[in-house]
Amino acid sequence: MMFLRLAKVSDGKSDHCDSEEMEMGFNVLSGGEVVKSKRFIVRPRIKVWMARAITTVILWTSVVQLIAIGEFWGPRLLKGMPYCFNQQDESLVVVKASVPAKVVLPPKRIYKNNGYLMVSCNGGLNQMRAAICDMVAIARHLNVTLIVPELDKSSFWADPSEFQDIFDVDNFIASLRDEVRILKQLPPRPKRRVELGLSYSMPPISWSDISYYEKQILPLIRKHKVVHLNRTDARLANNGLPLEIQKLRCRVNFNALRFTSQIEQLGRKTVSILRKKGPFLVLHLRYEMDMLAFSGCTHGCDSNEVEELTTMRYAYPWWKEKVINSELKRKDGLCPLTPEETALILKALDIDHNIQIYIAAGEIFGGERRMARLQASYPNLVRKETLLEPSDLMYFQNHSSQMAALDYLVSLESDIFVPTYDGNMAKVVEGHRRFLGFKRTIQLDRKHLVPLIDLYTNKSLSWDEFSIKVKKSHAKRMGNPKRRVVISNRPKEEDYFYANPYECLPLQDEPLSTT
Repeated sequence: MMFLRLAKVSDGKSDHCDSEEMEMGFNVLSGGEVVKSKRFIVRPRIKVWMARAITTVILWTSVVQLIAIGEFWGPRLLKGMPYCFNQQDESLVVVKASVPAKVVLPPKRIYKNNGYLMVSCNGGLNQMRAAICDMVAIARHLNVTLIVPELDKSSFWADPSEFQDIFDVDNFIASLRDEVRILKQLPPRPKRRVELGLSYSMPPISWSDISYYEKQILPLIRKHKVVHLNRTDARLANNGLPLEIQKLRCRVNFNALRFTSQIEQLGRKTVSILRKKGPFLVLHLRYEMDMLAFSGCTHGCDSNEVEELTTMRYAYPWWKEKVINSELKRKDGLCPLTPEETALILKALDIDHNIQIYIAAGEIFGGERRMARLQASYPNLVRKETLLEPSDLMYFQNHSSQMAALDYLVSLESDIFVPTYDGNMAKVVEGHRRFLGFKRTIQLDRKHLVPLIDLYTNKSLSWDEFSIKVKKSHAKRMGNPKRRVVISNRPKEEDYFYANPYECLPLQDEPLSTT
């Protein structure tokens, strides 16, 4: 029998998926008859791929076996492949440790958006900080979208810093997403309304309760779609607000308003340097030129300094009080303690003269002359400028709010915090230290201290008598747990919410005190 082998052709093209071969031959039947016969032999090319796959599996199995053996006695080359070994390998541990933990964000709050709220904060760092907390609470209550607040650039300090230069803006937005929608800027359509002058701008009324925003501000937002609130300091009441609003103010202050990584790192470095030498006290010595000019407090200043301060006060039209009786104001406890008075009080409170004292303040008015007595009493006076290298502070120069943020972080970590004036930083730091576990904060009662200081200076009191009276009057002014003092219709005179946010703190069940 003879066979011819022919390739099957379909439509003039060979089939690339399968290969069929046809065998043609001749069969010789009995009787001598010859008959043509055909047989198709199918040899699919898929067999080639199967062979390759099997070979690959075999090779990979061999590699795995070699690696497993190499864990015990293999060459160094294999040992340097951390992804091939278990978690006991040091290289693998290092790799895993370098991967940041996944941050779990709260779920977005779903609500009908009533419009957009823009905010321009005024004042120094902590005045703006409190205002931001208030505005977040208001935006949440009104179901509006908050635009990242604009910071003051026209105050005495003229700091050009934007929100994101001081605070971690992404943390601010993400950590509050279950409460309020916050955007870095207006979307195109409402932005166009602002450009066309169709938005509404106003300063809200100070110390207002939440009903003011419901009845007065919300209708404006619904009408104009975008409302811009300016001068937002102290615009929300201390007391009489729903508990959820008070707790949200705390959440913003203590969790959402995190400083930038650069500020946080430098703060940790400063605290580390201080801790290496033992405990330290932060003295918020509020005796800078702007404070004295604004308050009109000139005790201990010479005639030239008094004139300089008065000139500055008249130079700022928004400082409404111009004619000020300095001595009367001092006796009412409305002036910051001088550096000389501060030295006396610290000694009377038995503060160790060897303790490190970190001065959290700007340039002290009067310079070395006014600091001499404090320096003599407490020789371990330090400032950020003396603890850190110039290169550390180079980025923060001419940015007073960023410098204040650094002082804020060091103040939180100090063993003792002593403010000489109850301004915004003193109050906000005091409240934050309460939140951190009622850390020791000495709240100086200046109205009580000033007459004692004068009696001692005039030698009408001995040192022992003076010291005993100072200690006795401040025994319960060390940042202990207590309720805020509420004074109806006089919010400026009652305890400030951010100095003592007791709704967010563990306290004994005792009624609100009133005077």
